[in-house]
Amino acid sequence: MIERRPFEELGGANHGWLDAKHHFSFANYHDAERMGWGALRVWNDDTIAPGTGFPPHAHADMEIITYVREGAITHQDNLGNQGRTEAGDVQVMSAGSGIRHSEYNQESVTTKIFQIWIIPDGRGQPPSWGAKPFPKGDRSGQFVALASGVAGDEEALPIRTDARVLGATLKAGESAQYHLGQGRRAYLVTAHGDVEVDGVALAARDGAAIKDVEGFTVKALSDAEIVLVDTAP
Repeated sequence: MIERRPFEELGGANHGWLDAKHHFSFANYHDAERMGWGALRVWNDDTIAPGTGFPPHAHADMEIITYVREGAITHQDNLGNQGRTEAGDVQVMSAGSGIRHSEYNQESVTTKIFQIWIIPDGRGQPPSWGAKPFPKGDRSGQFVALASGVAGDEEALPIRTDARVLGATLKAGESAQYHLGQGRRAYLVTAHGDVEVDGVALAARDGAAIKDVEGFTVKALSDAEIVLVDTAP
């Protein structure tokens, strides 16, 4: 099953400084049919105005992955971590027993991110944060693990859950295959460009909920940048 979830039908709210779209129930947007997808709980498509951002706030027991699409995000937390993550790169915060952090767009341009929350396999572990560059050329024509709790993904940022966050860039006409495996679920979003997933057409920022397939093929109809989460059911 591959179900298209059009961008224009997503929930969300425009707060002025933040224009947020929600693939799943979040904050004041509630849809009983979209409470998550396997261990994937949140996928927010956030547009953040220059000089604004999320002031210090707390999280616990969640793996929070930030994929920067445009601009950059600057992180600071109560563990003493701080860093700037720019377009194409990824940061991971394992909230664990509790962490307090802020995320600001300190740039002179708009920042656009995907904010992905995945439920961890355990609770109460020590919190942590990390970030890493992932050059788009390294994932040209193929899916590359960006954050993962799966054995063998040593180059990815670690997360504490049976899931993988992957990225791929495809030129128009190129295809990439992904082996999912029985019993697992995938959720795919196009950051840029138009694609087909086994014949199901997706425009930029559409989502695709995928299950009950061994694998699938993504074909780029235009130059495309793709983010994928592979998770236990």
